[in-house]
Amino acid sequence: MSAISAMSRMSRWGITLPLTGVPLTAHRDLVRSLPDLGYTDVWSAETAGTDAFTPLALVAEWEPRLRLGTAISPVYTRGPGLLAMTAATIAELAPDRFVLGIGSSSPVIVKDWNGIDFAEPFARTRDTLKFLRAALAGEKVTETYPTFAVRKFKLERPPATPPKIMLAALRPGMLRLAAKEADGAITNWLSAEDVRTVRAEIGPGVELAARVFVCPTEDADAARGLGRLLISSYLTVPAYAAFHDWLGRKEILAPMHKAWAAGDRAGANAAIPDSVVDELVVHGSPAQCREHVARYVEAGLDTPAIAVLPTGADPVEMVRALAPER
Repeated sequence: MSAISAMSRMSRWGITLPLTGVPLTAHRDLVRSLPDLGYTDVWSAETAGTDAFTPLALVAEWEPRLRLGTAISPVYTRGPGLLAMTAATIAELAPDRFVLGIGSSSPVIVKDWNGIDFAEPFARTRDTLKFLRAALAGEKVTETYPTFAVRKFKLERPPATPPKIMLAALRPGMLRLAAKEADGAITNWLSAEDVRTVRAEIGPGVELAARVFVCPTEDADAARGLGRLLISSYLTVPAYAAFHDWLGRKEILAPMHKAWAAGDRAGANAAIPDSVVDELVVHGSPAQCREHVARYVEAGLDTPAIAVLPTGADPVEMVRALAPER
């Protein structure tokens, strides 16, 4: 299947909001235009900017045609009951069109920034999924899970239809858990060709979403410079390092890891080959970027969630330019 035919068959085309440098409330007109541009989804993130849910609450009110998703909300930084309440609130605002994406996140976000012990991430994610299934169905939950316990919790406002729950997954164990017990998998920092490896783990018929980093500029040097900064920051995190080892980049990224471990940030960036940046960061003209994202779909991605990287141009106009051709 060609990239063009992949684009023609796509049913989902998502955007990650809020955009860098754009005030949250200034997104309203853009959000209202997204469905007519061809976008189907708005996905949020949660690191050190906005939380994952407040932007979706605004989007739910501004435009009822969009599916909304968190990619992702960490399972540690809210207690299980609070996570269920927050998800139920968005599900009430956006009935039948909210997807709760959860995951373990990283030691930096959980431990360093939130002061919470980052212990047993696979088990904590599995247990949180089980709790949320019951709680969002309106059940009263009293359960001792391997990683936490809940006593007599019951949502006062359970959603009429529980939202789908997708898991952030980078390697086979979590990918298989997502395929078996969740409603899909969400992944990050992978190439179009890597999608085939991930899809092989979850099998057909399971929704696969991924944040795809897009830098819509024909200045390749600028795009690669920004890409290197992001890649060295993310792929040196142990979970992402292991992910790319599994994907086959252990040897090619070894010089980056060595320089980073020695405290040589500039050396780490310089050690990342152009080929790796070009695989992991989509760049070029808007038309070239659309065709590159379509290759992810051709390889088995169901839901691209485009994250627009700053180029100096108006990010709102970049979102419009990256809309799928219809």
